[in-house]
Parts: sequence; C-alpha cells; structure tokens
Amino acid sequence: MGDWKSGLNSDPTDWLLQEDNPSVRYLTLLDILDLAEDDPAVTNTKRRIMDTGAVPKILAKQKKGGYWENQEDFYIRTKYKGIVWQLIVLASLEADGNNTRIKKACEFILENSQDRQSGGFHAFCWIDFNAWY
Repeated sequence: MGDWKSGLNSDPTDWLLQEDNPSVRYLTLLDILDLAEDDPAVTNTKRRIMDTGAVPKILAKQKKGGYWENQEDFYIRTKYKGIVWQLIVLASLEADGNNTRIKKACEFILENSQDRQSGGFHAFCWIDFNAWY
C-alpha cells in the first residue's frame, strides 16, 4: 500500500482496527493490511458489521414499510435522512445487501419511484425549482 504512514505523526492502524467499528476494521483489514476476503479475521469482522456499530443503529430506525423518515422522502427533501441516503451510507459501511431490511428498502424504492408507463425513475422531489432562479 506504499509508504503512506510516513506523512503522519503516528500510525493510526491500531485505532482503525478497534472492535467497536467493524466497518472501519473490515476495510482496514482489506485495504491497508491487504488480507484476503477469506481470511478468518476478515470474515469474522464482516459478519459483525450487521450486529455492531452504525449499521444496526441505522436499521433500527427503519420503518416497517422499508423507508426511514417518511415514505415520500427518497433523496432531496430530507437530505441524508431519506431512503436513498440511508442505503448509500449502509453500502459505504459494507452492510450485507442480502439482509432482509436492506432488500425491503430497495424494493420500496423500485415499487414507489418508477413510472409504470415509461419505466423511468423520478426523484420524488417536491422542490419549487423556480424559486431558485
């Protein structure tokens, strides 16, 4: 991975490997320590992502219907709290895409944002763009 540590005041690897943030630990094991996906430390850490840290906290706030704040908030109206943003964060945290709650959120987007006639998608954006000009 090169000599990236030489520009730092100290080595952050131990901090990045802390058990309380399995997403960061997982990415550190793969991208900094260059361990293989099938390494036991990597597979154990990957499994913990769904049980420890930010991922279970985000999923705990998900509504029964598969969305978070409210079902109309996909992307823009409640930036960072809408369903698309929650999925972006979950993906960044390496959450398991096979999780039923994550699948439910994806299904919600597909069922509620696609125009049935054209097959295209819209952003559920109720912003008055004329007010910006």
